[in-house]
Amino acid sequence: MAQPGGRTVTEDQAALAVERLLQFARQNGMIEVLDIYQSRNALLELLRLRAPYIGDVPEERIDSPSAVLGELLDYAAEKGILEADTVTHRDLLDAKIMGLLLPRPSEVVRQFHQNDQLFGMETATGQFYKLSIDSNYIRMDRIQKNEYWLAPTEYGEFEITINLSKPEKNPREIAMLKSAADKITSHYPSCMLCIDNVGYQGRLDHPARQNLRVLPVKLDGEQWYFQYSPYAYYDEHCIVFHEKHVPMQISKFTFYRLLDFIEQFPHYFIGSNADIPIVGGSILDHDHFQGGRHQFPIEKASVEISFRHPGWKDIKVGIVNWPMSVLRISTHQRHTLIKFCETILDMWKIYSDPGAEIYAYTEPNGKKVPHNTITPIARNNERGEYEIDLVLRNNRTSQEHPDGIFHPHQNLHHIKKENIGLIEVMGVAVLPGRLKEELRGIRNILTGKQKWNSTGSLSAGLQKHEEWINWLVKRYGQSLTEEEAERVLQQETGRKFKQVLEDSGVFKRTEEGQAAFRRFLGYLGFEKM
Repeated sequence: MAQPGGRTVTEDQAALAVERLLQFARQNGMIEVLDIYQSRNALLELLRLRAPYIGDVPEERIDSPSAVLGELLDYAAEKGILEADTVTHRDLLDAKIMGLLLPRPSEVVRQFHQNDQLFGMETATGQFYKLSIDSNYIRMDRIQKNEYWLAPTEYGEFEITINLSKPEKNPREIAMLKSAADKITSHYPSCMLCIDNVGYQGRLDHPARQNLRVLPVKLDGEQWYFQYSPYAYYDEHCIVFHEKHVPMQISKFTFYRLLDFIEQFPHYFIGSNADIPIVGGSILDHDHFQGGRHQFPIEKASVEISFRHPGWKDIKVGIVNWPMSVLRISTHQRHTLIKFCETILDMWKIYSDPGAEIYAYTEPNGKKVPHNTITPIARNNERGEYEIDLVLRNNRTSQEHPDGIFHPHQNLHHIKKENIGLIEVMGVAVLPGRLKEELRGIRNILTGKQKWNSTGSLSAGLQKHEEWINWLVKRYGQSLTEEEAERVLQQETGRKFKQVLEDSGVFKRTEEGQAAFRRFLGYLGFEKM
């Protein structure tokens, strides 16, 4: 990705870049031959180019439009087409350029259904995913910068990622956004999930979406829409959102919608963040799910204790060997599964166990506040059954744990302080980008490049890790090789994430905690097999 203040690009070079971008769009099925003329003229107008390129355009196949777009953005910055040469302004123009090379939304939907009929759903979603990448809606050039590794634990291998795909705003951009805040009076679209985003021009505080395309999907008789996530935290990471701007709610209708989805997209899983603060996702005011084509660590985890219920003989139920509190439920009977999950949800919402610090309600200021909910995850399992994992959640706080009793505790905030949403629940750590440089600084201590003792001074970025650094130095010393230090930090960061999930579990992975879990199942009428 070209950075603000890039190279000087002549008008002739910009005109050539337009032709290269048209060639890329044609090769990848974004436009047809007849569309080239209109698309060329639209790009010339947008970039204020007087005439198209005269000369031979090299025959080439490029994997991504990012480099060519970078050249056009440099040209736009130099000619004053950009209001300012910042990442935010470049992204706004980037989306507008690519939006001129995409089929209309209805044409994309028509092509999707044609692919489904001719080649099957896996091919149809694969082609739609590719379009979302080719249009630069999914910024693979940024996503590929994310750091990723596997961390072995007693629960299986966790996937650890350091999220570097979302560019940080520099001080100049922050100042511009602050000065513009008073002038920004629009609340349209209502949020970044609303259907109104399709084709939206964007602004300083809201991304451009001219290159966004969505698919209409019916779930439980209601209109929802399917799109891919621009951040793609895992394979074919999709978002399914309600047609209306309505708040998140986990209810019996959630289970109808989840199973409707995996019947239409049998190769995908789908799940939901919880519907209350602290244990909920980042956007609680618009009902949505997340899905995709990825086998998460939680799916690979085994059932460690199985139960039966005399009233639900067609259902298999078990506690999953997982740091959080997870019930796995499977059956071939769709309606039975929905009613069963609804029953568990209703009973969990009102369940309290003071011995496990679980209270369904508190009454601050005399107002009854609910605390229990679930994070549900649905998939088709290898036995051809419907399978749902119900992750039990509680968002109560205390004086000792003001961020949440069942939330990463303060001693882990140097690694992860943010809410534990669906993706983390399933075993993929989405860690803040600051950790890249901070872990590099700790690596320098473990290799002896930076001398350290328990009274040594630390840079501002490493001060939060002081207790951890002391522990690491005592255990591993300060003479590791670069490779050894890297391996140690990956392993120990994975261990910290395991503790994050254990803190978030309502029934702890202790003898007392698991006894409390079994008490809850006894309350539901289950018997251990």
